Order: sequence, then C-alpha cells, then structure tokens
Amino acid sequence: MTRRTRALTSALANPLALAVATASVLLMSSTAHAVSTDVVISEVYGGGGNTGATYTNDFVELRNAGPTAVDVTGWSIQYAAATGTTWSNKTTLTGSIAPGSSYLIKLASGGSTGAALPTADVTGTTNLSATAGKVALVTNDTALTCGSNCDRATGVKDFVEYGSANDYEGTPAPAGSNTKRSRG
Repeated sequence: MTRRTRALTSALANPLALAVATASVLLMSSTAHAVSTDVVISEVYGGGGNTGATYTNDFVELRNAGPTAVDVTGWSIQYAAATGTTWSNKTTLTGSIAPGSSYLIKLASGGSTGAALPTADVTGTTNLSATAGKVALVTNDTALTCGSNCDRATGVKDFVEYGSANDYEGTPAPAGSNTKRSRG
C-alpha cells in the first residue's frame, strides 16, 4: 500500500481527518515506501498551538492497515530535526491498535491557538517542527543511534520525513506548516 493510499484510507476512515482534509491542503509523498505492512505513521502535525494553527497540540497518528490487532506496548515514536542526528525526543506507546483503527499520540503545544485534539491514546512532550523533520515508529523504546540514516534501521517499523529532511525512504513529503499536516 503506498503512502498516498494510506493517507486517503486514513482520511476516509476517520471523521476528524476527513473534515480537516476537506479544509486544508493534504501533503503526500508518492514515491516513498513503507517498511511496515500493518502499523504505519498516517499523519504528522507539528504546528500545534502556533499562530494560525489548526490544532492546539502537535500529534502523530498511527494506523493499523493489517488484518489483526497489533500490541504496541513498549514501542516508541521518535523525532529528530530535519538535519539532526539525535533521536532523544521519544514517546513510549502502550496498548494495541485494532485492524483498520487509528492511534493518536498527542504531543507538545506551541501556544493556545487551534482546536483541541480528540482523546489521545498516549501523550508525550515532544515538540515537532511544523515545516521539516523526521518521525520514526520504532518497535522498542531505545533511542535510535543511526544518526541521519535511520529509515531502514533495525527496529524502525515506519518512517516519515517532511520538508528538508536529510533522511528519507523515497522522496520527503512536502513541508508542513501551522495549518497543514504531513502525511505518511
């Protein structure tokens, strides 16, 4: 399943995503290839709370595109700046994701602008860039040590890069903004 198909599937299956998708520009990468066949990063939003923001918090949304539930307990979402090599910004996941379901990870806020997110499955403190960065879904909670070549590192289940990122699976997704989300 391509990133474009995953993004459209996520938007159609999630009423909130569908409503926002009709009101904002969707950013998709058509040449990147996912490592995962089940749980994938379906959305990344780094403009939370900033001037003109759609939402008050940054977030990452996962989607289980597989046929069975996946236990993500002990997995993590890890973030590095666009040209960064340090992956110390991570949020540990708990619970499981049913087939066809989404999993919301609420992250930091840059202010009070925007709508509140729906109830999150887990909350972290990572502050994502709105315009460029790298997000990895990792099957453990150990910080990545792969520097700027992490898209195929051991334990990386899926990887989304946006804007001017220096590591990507194919072509980076276009830059996000305070009003636009990047799609995995």
